[in-house]
Amino acid sequence: MIIALDAMGGDLAPAELVSGAVLAKREFGIDVALVGSPGAIREELSKLGEKPSAIEIVEAAEVIQMDEPPVQAVRQKKQASINVAMGQIKSGSAAAVVSAGNTGAVMASALLNLGRVKGTERPALGAMAPFTEKGILILDVGANVDCKPSWLVQFAQMGSVYMEKVLGIARPRVGLLNIGEEETKGNELTQEVYRRLQETNLEFVGNVEPDRVPSGVADVLVTDGFTGNVAVKVTEGVADFIFSQLRETLTSRLHYKAAAAVLRPALMQMRSKMDYAEYGGAPLLGVNGVVIIAHGRADSQAIKSGLRLAQEAASSGMLEALRGALVSPDRDGAKENRETAGATSRGETTA
Repeated sequence: MIIALDAMGGDLAPAELVSGAVLAKREFGIDVALVGSPGAIREELSKLGEKPSAIEIVEAAEVIQMDEPPVQAVRQKKQASINVAMGQIKSGSAAAVVSAGNTGAVMASALLNLGRVKGTERPALGAMAPFTEKGILILDVGANVDCKPSWLVQFAQMGSVYMEKVLGIARPRVGLLNIGEEETKGNELTQEVYRRLQETNLEFVGNVEPDRVPSGVADVLVTDGFTGNVAVKVTEGVADFIFSQLRETLTSRLHYKAAAAVLRPALMQMRSKMDYAEYGGAPLLGVNGVVIIAHGRADSQAIKSGLRLAQEAASSGMLEALRGALVSPDRDGAKENRETAGATSRGETTA
């Protein structure tokens, strides 16, 4: 099984991407196809010692920058590294794609090159929150800022399949992010989604207020992309704030420093659990292939984790299960299902 890695995508490309691929091969035995400029990739490989035999280089003549308009760039730059990487899945040369590049471009490229799983109204971007042993999948976190009720129901179905197949959770609990637990709370969207989720065969646990998310009452948390994106970024910001305050406090006095030295292993373990690098990336669910979108600032450790996640997802049977799990689009989603990645160009991808 080969995983295609967009070696030119991300703030730290290609150095950290190439390094992450080498680490993934050496630690997990993952075969990687590095997609991008052969010269730049070989230069980075030369700095890392002998190249593992199972790492190959696939040439891509163009790169989509982080600030480029996603759909326009994907359509104009046919030989962009992300397009070539998606082509590896389409041709059967690779089982999955990992990219830390422009999120909108990755989504647009996946839609244009791979298409949607049959019955999917809109793909969703998921993110793992580190509040339980296996994490909580929150989706959508930025692919769709304005959603219809039927979309969120499908997000719940896709998230449930992902957590069952990839994380091994039988009957994942699905919650709806809302401002109150009662069925009547929330706006028109959440009230209608609540009603529809009750009618599915999912393990729906009802509305989940934001302050209850860390308690692990749900394995899958469903929301629109605007709310999900804000929630994830606030969580990241709070985590950074907590650790910065701990660092400042523990270094402010001599006896605090002595205590910090004793507690260092525990603090490092806690930080590791909350580090996005440990989770590797966010799955893009609903497209006809396994696609993992890593953080734009992903370093070699995060890329290594992303490649491991991609391999696990590709070998789990998740995609096959997804193809049989989605309800048929209702009238609300019929028109949307006929559209292509053009919706992304109107600003629906924000992560």
